[in-house]
Amino acid sequence: MARQPIERVLIVGGGTAGWITAAAMSKLLPKSIKIELIESDAIRTVGVGEATIPQIRRLNMMLGLDEMEFVRETKGTFKLGIEFNNWGGKGESYIHTFGDVGMPLASLPFQHYWLRAKEAGQADDLWQYSLHRRACDAGRFAPLERVGRTPMGGLSYAFHFDAGLYARYLRKFAEAHGVTRTEGLIEDVALDSETGFIRSVSLKSGEVREADLFIDCSGFRGLLIGGALGVDYVDWSKWLPCNRAVAVPCERTDPLLPYTKATAHDAGWQWRIPLQHRTGNGHVFCDGFTTEEAATETLLAHLDAPTTADPRPLRFTTGRRKDFWHKNCVSVGLSSGFLEPLESTSIHLIQSNVSRLLELFPDKSFNPATIREYNRVVGKEYELIRDFLVLHYHQTEREDTEFWRYCKNMDVPDSLREKMALFEESGTIYREADDLFRDSSWIQVMVGQGVAPTAYHPMADRLSDDQLKDFLGNVDRIIDQAVAKLPTHAEFIDQTCAAGA
Repeated sequence: MARQPIERVLIVGGGTAGWITAAAMSKLLPKSIKIELIESDAIRTVGVGEATIPQIRRLNMMLGLDEMEFVRETKGTFKLGIEFNNWGGKGESYIHTFGDVGMPLASLPFQHYWLRAKEAGQADDLWQYSLHRRACDAGRFAPLERVGRTPMGGLSYAFHFDAGLYARYLRKFAEAHGVTRTEGLIEDVALDSETGFIRSVSLKSGEVREADLFIDCSGFRGLLIGGALGVDYVDWSKWLPCNRAVAVPCERTDPLLPYTKATAHDAGWQWRIPLQHRTGNGHVFCDGFTTEEAATETLLAHLDAPTTADPRPLRFTTGRRKDFWHKNCVSVGLSSGFLEPLESTSIHLIQSNVSRLLELFPDKSFNPATIREYNRVVGKEYELIRDFLVLHYHQTEREDTEFWRYCKNMDVPDSLREKMALFEESGTIYREADDLFRDSSWIQVMVGQGVAPTAYHPMADRLSDDQLKDFLGNVDRIIDQAVAKLPTHAEFIDQTCAAGA
């Protein structure tokens, strides 16, 4: 059978999801494919996803973006990790950094040497051996290649940025690469009576737009995937019970921290995201354990500067679409699912889904095997991220409120239970191939929230006590020397990518 290439792609919805999709497709697909994006200025985007993880740098590199220009145009800052306060227990704090802790030795991961030293009373805090944590504590940042090489490698980093400015930045890029933007509200979706495929969308203006492939970036509404095609939503609230948020910006405060803060409260948690021109804040909570009024009061009581706008409420249900790709429609962004912003994965899932779609890009036959494979791999990634988020809530000693008692005692997915059991028994992390989070991420969150391994790998006993002491001391000195060479986070931004007034 002769192949029938896709000729027209229609993206429904703008915001971060729509414009990442448009930018990537316009960069990588043949120019013969016409890409159109429909959005309406009358529909407000969620726009609270201002923190990212290091994978966004791959997207920037693929698009050929200048990193310093990107940070300047989005009034961004740099991010080395997330500080979690009051999660394992009230008054406790740890950072999930983007880098490894320590260094492996003779093919054995560092945590086993640390566990041996800890058992012998020679070591205590795991993060004493984290380059990223100590850079965070010092408020310092720069790509390490700018200040000299270190045996520990460079700093792995991501960004905080203004999501509205980011969408605008990507829109400029996409339009320069041939994407057509149409302003308008969609009033109707027409399906083919024989195939059930989407044939066209009708705008309030009366215009009709046809396409071969439709990308649903319409947010929580799921205008195409849910509304027109009726694909069910799988609710994960039993594991991730938070379903509301209140967001508010406030004035910038110094020092400018190179990390996000996530502080647990009685029925949820609060984010703090530092930008060049302001600080983004929000309180994620469960309305089964508190009210919107109380959550807003808690948020406002824990800000460190005056607000610059009124608090804005948001509603969501954690979970995913039963199918992300159905017929000739692929859901991207909030229309495909939502896993709350605890580990800043929302923007990653957008770029990951677009990347997988480009890898499996169809022709007009829309081969069912291609669609099944896309749904399998995207679904697996959602499940692995879900497990990592559930770990934060479930692995806690907190029982001071009804919310935390529920989280501590809830049943969790078997996949997570087995991973926790393995680490507790042996200090070992077995990472699945599709897992977004590296071994170091799992180790930091488990240790930070109180999972105490009862054993370490016997290969760690190859070192004598003196050799172990020297090894840990050497790691400590390398970190000291590296951090001392870094400028402060604010100094680096002022020198390289400060936004205009």
